[in-house]
Amino acid sequence: MIEVDNLRKVYHGSGGYTVAIEHLDFDVRDGEVVGIVGSTGCGKSTFLRIVMGIETPTSGRVLIDGREPYRDFMHFRGRIAAVFQEDRLFPWRTALDNVRLGLEILGVPKSEQISRAKRWLDALGLGSFYNYYPHQLSGGMRQRVALARALVLEPEVILLDEAFGHLDEVTSSKLRADFLELVRKEGITTLFVTHNLREALESTDRIIVFGRPAKVLADIRVEGLQDRDVMRERIYRLIELNSPSQVEP
Repeated sequence: MIEVDNLRKVYHGSGGYTVAIEHLDFDVRDGEVVGIVGSTGCGKSTFLRIVMGIETPTSGRVLIDGREPYRDFMHFRGRIAAVFQEDRLFPWRTALDNVRLGLEILGVPKSEQISRAKRWLDALGLGSFYNYYPHQLSGGMRQRVALARALVLEPEVILLDEAFGHLDEVTSSKLRADFLELVRKEGITTLFVTHNLREALESTDRIIVFGRPAKVLADIRVEGLQDRDVMRERIYRLIELNSPSQVEP
């Protein structure tokens, strides 16, 4: 589904240059939920922006079903969805209208926009809140609206960039479990960037550990792990040794 081939990204400025991604190589299978972890500033978000098609690599490439998203941006409209730490809801639109926004932009008939938006709000437990505005919702509910806005597109790929990191532990755990159950049921390929190693080990099929700059330090299959606490400590030490910065065990 996703092929990352010798990817490199360098930013040039008046004071020199910064290497954000250095020879990154891995593949993601169709329908797989892959966690990406690493220290702060290791290029995780830069990598997601390349996958979204809003940045181009310096060299190497990313392929999604054989196409480069940054060179074929229009092809991927509605096929790739992203959810960020901030919900990014429009305050003047209701939950229902926020969710259907992407479909509106894509020119989907209004009746279908509404029916699909209601379906995903229902699936995420917000069936009684269609007409509520963001300021009337809790943080966890607002993030559920943001997740529904991504799912309503019925995308091939969903990108999560610290999507649960700002919520309290109980809310985050429940919302993450609900969302990933839906993603797996729909067979959506998911890249899940998180700074929380415990969250990655509890939620994903596989974990890619990034060094700094971004390169693969380890590629870990989560299923069948006998002792996830031991693995969590190993990943933490690996990141600490290769890219000293803050990461949450």
